[in-house]
Amino acid sequence: MSSKESCRSELRIAIRQLSDRCLYSSYKWAAEQLIGIEQDPSKFTPSNTRFQRGSSSIRRKYRTHDITATPISGVSYVATPVMEEDELVDGDFYLLAKSYFDCREYKRAAHVLRDQIGRKSLFLRFYALYLAGEKRKEEEMIELDGPLGKSDAVNQELVSLERELSTLRKNGTVDPFCLYLYGLILKQKGNETLARTVLVESVNSYPWNWNAWTELQSLCTTVDILNSLNLSSHWMKDFFLASVYQELRMHNESLSKYEYLLGTFGFSNYIQAQIAKAQYSLREFDQVEAIFEELLRTDPYRVEDMDMYSNVLYAKECFSALSHLAHRVFMTDKYRPESCCIIGNYYSLKGQHEKAVVYFRRALKLNRNYLSAWTLMGHEFVEMKSTPAAVDAYRRAVAVDPRDYRAWYGLGQAYEMMGMPFYALHYFKEAVFLQAKDSRLWIAMAQCYETDQLRMLDEAIKCYKRAANCNDNEAIALNQLAKLHSELGRPDEAAFYYKKDLERMESEERDGPNMVEALSYLAKYYKSTKKFEEAEVYCTRLLDYGGPEREKAKSLLRGMRSTKSSFPPSDGDHFPP
Repeated sequence: MSSKESCRSELRIAIRQLSDRCLYSSYKWAAEQLIGIEQDPSKFTPSNTRFQRGSSSIRRKYRTHDITATPISGVSYVATPVMEEDELVDGDFYLLAKSYFDCREYKRAAHVLRDQIGRKSLFLRFYALYLAGEKRKEEEMIELDGPLGKSDAVNQELVSLERELSTLRKNGTVDPFCLYLYGLILKQKGNETLARTVLVESVNSYPWNWNAWTELQSLCTTVDILNSLNLSSHWMKDFFLASVYQELRMHNESLSKYEYLLGTFGFSNYIQAQIAKAQYSLREFDQVEAIFEELLRTDPYRVEDMDMYSNVLYAKECFSALSHLAHRVFMTDKYRPESCCIIGNYYSLKGQHEKAVVYFRRALKLNRNYLSAWTLMGHEFVEMKSTPAAVDAYRRAVAVDPRDYRAWYGLGQAYEMMGMPFYALHYFKEAVFLQAKDSRLWIAMAQCYETDQLRMLDEAIKCYKRAANCNDNEAIALNQLAKLHSELGRPDEAAFYYKKDLERMESEERDGPNMVEALSYLAKYYKSTKKFEEAEVYCTRLLDYGGPEREKAKSLLRGMRSTKSSFPPSDGDHFPP
């Protein structure tokens, strides 16, 4: 069996099993990867590409498929038992319970399965109780504090579920799906170490449940934790590593993994979207825009991840493209958090910040843990000069994901606006720890050090140097380095940075006040160091500008002529008549 056929065969079986357990997000993810595998043209017929559910009369058991080829060239992995299931074990009660579950009648579904002992029925009962508890928790939060309020409401089913699942695990009668649910419950209760152990057991036993990988990823907050996981070799592990590298800000490693996976899953929209996400973090906006345009061409009703595309269009100030995207998602599904964020970005770009806040609030009513909406709403409050509201929004974003550097950066900006540089500096340091290659964060820190309250200019210089080494697209760092060295009485260092800034402006064909400032300083510097030829070059360039700069250049040239006349001529000194 070819490597692609091996992946395809495994995914087809996994899709049925995930669907049977109502793990619909994992089911959808697996189906998308199945379609992402390049089809064999000789076998491409509707009957072969459509998944047929079928039935079985064999009792549920583990069996290992004959998998000899590796699914991705160069990766070897352990053949994983694929569960075969007998629907007769769970019987009609399971079918009734599943129908209740699909209608969101979770307590009713759990009640129907109270006496069933089949593993599929056990999982569905536990999962129904868990979701019933989550549903009640959400209701309590809204009843007590409103749709965007803070609340200490908890899932009341967690204690009993943890007790039952712990007993099953100790007895060795727990299946991979129950292990996933047990790990999820342990994570919510704060027992992260045991949660990681249980989730690793789950994915090693059944690697196709993307939900389990996602929960495990959220517990891998450092590279050391990731390296400590004892994961079996399987192609699903590569998907996991690519995703967790991205969360750990290891964007180049993540890109390498995804490009590697494209060898088998060459048509996967999911992988393309993740590549775009990594490039977005690296601020490669042109490549990101091209990927999303292609995604919309192949999947025109896609809403997932499109909020990131809207962020790119916002940053590039593409009014018409963002307007078109907002209209598109509105017509597709206007009650998705992503759609609300896209429309909010559209109004923000138009300068209608109040309307933007309305849509970001709407996104949060649909999903209070939607990180982008909290962060973007904070940005809007900053624009509206509503600093306390901005701080609250950013703090809520940090509570959702402490690894989101944008929220920390936003907090720093808010406190900087309030004239509190010590607090601002703390938050900028948190941001730069998470995103050390973003020049904007280093510049923000440097500006804090420059404030009258701190005046730590040497620290500011260190930050500007880091910004200059991080591809300072806004061209701030070199000019500021030159100014600070000049202020501190270090003319040689100031001239060095002014010259570097001048070279950059020339290479980028930019002009403006910074160009005039650099030319003026360098002309004076080289005149003071008796390097008249270099000084003449910069003075001559200043003559092309009008205003006081032109007069200063003429004055410098006259001064150099008079100085020159008092010394014997040296080779290389030439002045205009």
